Amino acid sequence: MKELLRTTDPTLIPFVTTLLEGEDIDCFAMDVHMSALEGSIGILPRRLMVRQQDLHRARAVLRDLGIEFEG
Repeated sequence: MKELLRTTDPTLIPFVTTLLEGEDIDCFAMDVHMSALEGSIGILPRRLMVRQQDLHRARAVLRDLGIEFEG
């Protein structure tokens, strides 16, 4: 799995997950339960992972929709 997106925005991960699922790209959200450790203040980033073979397509989907990501 490769990291596609890292964000502290709690709404971005579910939004991007829905977009990727619509394109038949499997993804996995990591660190989503970290709010229990941080006290729900939103300082720890969540990550969205995709398979290596889907990384290029997933980045293209985000780029086409104007969603910023590192990489």
